[in-house]
Amino acid sequence: MTDESLHEPLVREGSSPPGQSRAARCTLGACGVIIPSILIVLGLVIMPDYTGDWSINDWLNGSGVIIGASIIALAWAFLQFRTISQIPVQSMEFHANDTLPSVGGSPESETTETYLSFPLQGESVQDNTTLRLIEIYEAIYEGAESFLRAEYKVCAMFIFFFAIIILVLVGFGKDSNFVIGTFTMISFLLGALTSMASGYLGMKVAVYSNVRTTVSAQKTGWTACFNTAFRAGAVMGFALCGLGILAIYVTMLCFRAYYPDAGEWLHLTECITGYGLGGSCIAMFGRVGGGIYTKAADVGADLVGKVVHGIPEDDPRNPATIADNVGDNVGDVAGMGSDLFGSFAESTAAALVLGSSLGVNLGWDAMCFPIIVSAVGVITCLLCSFLATHIAPVRSEAQVEKALKVQLISTTIVNVGLILLAAFAVFPAEFELSSATRNEELILTPYLVWLCVVFGAVGGLIIGLVTEYFTSHSYSPVREVANSCKTGAATNMIYGIALGYKSVIIPVVILALCIYGSFRLCNLYGVALAAIGFLSNLATGLTIDVYGPVCDNAGGIAEMAELDPSVREKTDALDAAGNTTAAIGKGFAIGSAALVSLALFGAFVSRVRSSSNGEIFTHGVDLLNPITFAFLVIGGMIPFAFAAMTMKSVGVAAMDMVMEVQRQFDEKPHLLDENPTERPDYDACIEISTNASLKEMVAPGAMVIFTPLLTGIFFGVYAVSGLLVGALVTSIQLAISMSNSGGAWDNAKKFIEKQPVGSELGGKGSDIHKAAVVGDTVGDPFKDTSGPALNIVMKLMAVLSLVFADFFYFVNDGKGVTMLGGEV
Repeated sequence: MTDESLHEPLVREGSSPPGQSRAARCTLGACGVIIPSILIVLGLVIMPDYTGDWSINDWLNGSGVIIGASIIALAWAFLQFRTISQIPVQSMEFHANDTLPSVGGSPESETTETYLSFPLQGESVQDNTTLRLIEIYEAIYEGAESFLRAEYKVCAMFIFFFAIIILVLVGFGKDSNFVIGTFTMISFLLGALTSMASGYLGMKVAVYSNVRTTVSAQKTGWTACFNTAFRAGAVMGFALCGLGILAIYVTMLCFRAYYPDAGEWLHLTECITGYGLGGSCIAMFGRVGGGIYTKAADVGADLVGKVVHGIPEDDPRNPATIADNVGDNVGDVAGMGSDLFGSFAESTAAALVLGSSLGVNLGWDAMCFPIIVSAVGVITCLLCSFLATHIAPVRSEAQVEKALKVQLISTTIVNVGLILLAAFAVFPAEFELSSATRNEELILTPYLVWLCVVFGAVGGLIIGLVTEYFTSHSYSPVREVANSCKTGAATNMIYGIALGYKSVIIPVVILALCIYGSFRLCNLYGVALAAIGFLSNLATGLTIDVYGPVCDNAGGIAEMAELDPSVREKTDALDAAGNTTAAIGKGFAIGSAALVSLALFGAFVSRVRSSSNGEIFTHGVDLLNPITFAFLVIGGMIPFAFAAMTMKSVGVAAMDMVMEVQRQFDEKPHLLDENPTERPDYDACIEISTNASLKEMVAPGAMVIFTPLLTGIFFGVYAVSGLLVGALVTSIQLAISMSNSGGAWDNAKKFIEKQPVGSELGGKGSDIHKAAVVGDTVGDPFKDTSGPALNIVMKLMAVLSLVFADFFYFVNDGKGVTMLGGEV
């Protein structure tokens, strides 16, 4: 574009670019250093007080592994951020001796590659390109910052009022113990705040790294740009895991000061469930709100820009393009970070409740074994990350997807071995565990405990690879969807939906085998450990999940800044590999959510039986109880109602976006010129997405949160048990189906775009491509809004029921206000 108006600042005057000021570094420093430091100090102050025989040997056992791994993870995240920060936001010609920084020594390819030379018409063109990069960067940053600020204000009001509800209702539970109510409330607040910090940190890092990935893509070769995006993901992955592990463990140590006796640690684990609830509540609003934001902008930009007017994706002439790139950061990064943090917190809480009797029999370390598994996983992920950046760096396009897949496989294999050592180090040759389903003691061994974790870790990897088969255009299912576009958008829809349904079969069978095997070995505690196993390489999973949106944004910035076309081609190739591995990550997330929900359900049943002194759920849950079966059917409906609400929310917001974009094209006809003389109003589109997402996220979130709460109060614990089972079963199927259908439509479009113009599939701009774009547009809310959020539906309902289990029993001995919930 040649018109000077297009180089006007995209943000308010006086705002400082986050990458060039100290604001971003200060924020990240606060999240990554100050908060953990406070938690460590609290732990060091309190730990010596609750027992008289504290010694340095304790640090060499469970506490040392957990806290040490957390500190290492946070330090590693900060080191990765420092490496990225050394890349200047500057578009200019470099020479062979100009290098990018690397931690631990640079691969040879990073020291010898040169930057592409842009055709410059004097220094002013080069300066304008750099200025444009910074302006786009600032606009995306401010859009994401303003949305998260507005969203977190709503979340802050919610957690304040809901914390009071927790204090009152949990306090009125078993024996009217307001100490448990207070501690649960504190856990809830800590979980919510940690989840918000995780999402905010992810957004900051992603925005900070997007433009630097674009700059790195100007360099010839693939090592520099891949490493930049990969390290951006590593900041999020390791910071979230380190902060999450440290926060939950130090909170437990603080509560242990009040509950010093092992016989009271059951109350401690019950209080910790609030931590999972807080994380999950924020994840719900983050996933739904962020998903609506990003897909409203994406759908609006695609429909008017690509389908109607035929302009490229991320074209700066499209008024919705900045909002689309903002959405990648608030939805795919911040929302996803909060979601996976919630999974970690809930799976840990469930395993601690179900394994609380281990504290009485074997001591503190044995009870904290689930956290030790997570700590070991963080170290494994750190070591394996060198495979991608140093040992076998990416030097060609074909190696990108391989490098990411090697990360998932290698971390799983190494974890299996290290967790076996941890199990034998923590547990004796034979020990007892109280059954969660019956009043009996189980005889277990370290080998059985390890096998349960392995079921989850290997099962998750298999589900991820199956997900890749159904969503990658390297395989026949997606190519069939692409071929179906020859006859229009309708057949594309039919094939994509059928693919989603078919893709459910193998993952569900794998989940069933994991559940059966782990349950037979270690009862519901085994299921909780399998969920922990699914998330044992969470740091790597998060790294890859953030890598994708960073590459996507980098491509958008390259397009809007009008960089050399080869830069966009490179970022698109990186993004395509990220989409495939992100689909694998979604398979992990869905599988872990299913096991987490089942484990939380088991903990709910166990807690109700404990509150009733064995009178309720003595022999497990009877699904033939009329009230249980009735609410099982109702629970099966909840995911469909939730998906309908979120899909419609995206549609409503997208309609507003389409109208706004078309209005600007009508009122500013020269926007569509090859060299436009008018400037789009990006802020109007950002405002539409922000307002729509904040408004539309309330109803689905409230439905998920208040349905189990009101069911337990009015209809009792038998009704809640049916509700949770029904929601779990249908959420799994619907989440897999929607996520994979959306992923297949997306990659079918990308496969067509890779074909030459005039080929059998038409290539970019053909009618076949337009049919594929329609499918991709429909699939956007499938795979990025409703599908992923269904993970939170089943987890949040289960953890909320667990937190309020004692209060549900308090209401007419578990029969509810209506007295309909009694046993037949």
